[in-house]
Amino acid sequence: MHENGAATRPVRAARSGGLSGRVRVPGDKSISHRAFLFGGLAAGTTRITGLLEGEDVIATGRAMRAMGAQIRKEGSAYIVEGVGNGCLLEPEAPLDFGNAGTGARLTMGLVGPYDFGATFVGDASLSRRPMGRVLDPLRLMGVQVVGRSGDRLPLSIHGPRASAPITYRVPMASAQVKSAVLLAGLNTPGITTVIEPVMTRDHTEKMLQGFGAELSVETDGEGARHIALVGQGALKAVPEFEVPGDPSSAAFPIVAALIVPGSDVTIENVLMNPTRAGLVETLIEMGASIEILDRRDSGGEAVADLRVRASELKAVDVPPERAPFMIDEYPVLAVAAAFAEGTTRMNGLDELRVKESDRLAAVAAGLAANGIRHEEGPDFLTVTGDPQGRGISGDYGGGLVTTHLDHRIAMSFLVLGMATGRPVTIDDARMIATSFPEFEAMMTGLGADLSTADR
Repeated sequence: MHENGAATRPVRAARSGGLSGRVRVPGDKSISHRAFLFGGLAAGTTRITGLLEGEDVIATGRAMRAMGAQIRKEGSAYIVEGVGNGCLLEPEAPLDFGNAGTGARLTMGLVGPYDFGATFVGDASLSRRPMGRVLDPLRLMGVQVVGRSGDRLPLSIHGPRASAPITYRVPMASAQVKSAVLLAGLNTPGITTVIEPVMTRDHTEKMLQGFGAELSVETDGEGARHIALVGQGALKAVPEFEVPGDPSSAAFPIVAALIVPGSDVTIENVLMNPTRAGLVETLIEMGASIEILDRRDSGGEAVADLRVRASELKAVDVPPERAPFMIDEYPVLAVAAAFAEGTTRMNGLDELRVKESDRLAAVAAGLAANGIRHEEGPDFLTVTGDPQGRGISGDYGGGLVTTHLDHRIAMSFLVLGMATGRPVTIDDARMIATSFPEFEAMMTGLGADLSTADR
């Protein structure tokens, strides 16, 4: 049984013939969250296409609706009538973010400076995740926080009469902390500045400029980025906003096509923002056949189609400074590394300890269950691959993987099972819907062998 009392849904992946076809992955999750946040705040009507309709993003849309934005669906598009910057309404009920860490943290930033109260709740998994690194800078701006010890949900925040602009040096590489401070700056008089020693994904900056915010980015002599936002300016709707395909979701068909012999798969409309392309960069270094086709611009973001063919991979050392650009892709990179010649070393992974699960421990346990040589350290993982997939016990696979309610662990190990000699079973596939509801149907359409397993 599942911790909320509902029955689990185990799924088994078995060795597949060559995967082939053309697919589109869901819209990018980070950009989808921000499309609802900025569309709901900007004056006017924003029409959003390609939005990721996972539970996490819908939770952000619900929160914006609770604070006055009008959101309706027409066909596959979302029509958002924004309230205007500074005009959010106090929510009448707690804002429930389910499992959505990004939605919760960004919305805390957005509503923090408002002189009203808002309560944030989430599911069991989200309620274990720390919110302090977002709340600390908000406190400096005058926001009051009442909640459990350790700054965990459920918690309530209340903004001051007038919030104070701050200059905040982000203590760790975190796009969520940077974004929360910048969003708080929207309703704060004066200039709010975030100093980012290590660059992280920059969708917030790009999209704020696209919605008309007065924002500048400068890099100092030490390579730190200074992002300055002028508060209380107008935000204007973007009449047509197309969300590009999520590179974190594209990672699964990419790796599957690389490790299943005879595969040739094209993934269309993938976001190629340099702060998100770390996995593709790493796989190409490993010898992956990935052709980047039809590079183009979509709403200020770089987009391309990727043609991926089965490849002989070689192990690499992934530098720690690349971690912020591919933090969600390490589980599926570990699967690719299992089929690469040599030992792949992934460094700088401490952030994985505080994701939907302790993702580093979960990956290591899944590798162990399927006969894959690896070593787990406090902030690193090594995987010693066998290009034939034979592994310690003579054949990879045969294991049951505990997903810990983590969608990326679930999908990564289903990809593993598509190329192993023995099937791989995950204990529960239901949480895949949080980011990639179409995953099983899409992979089956490419030729993958997925089936419901016995409980």
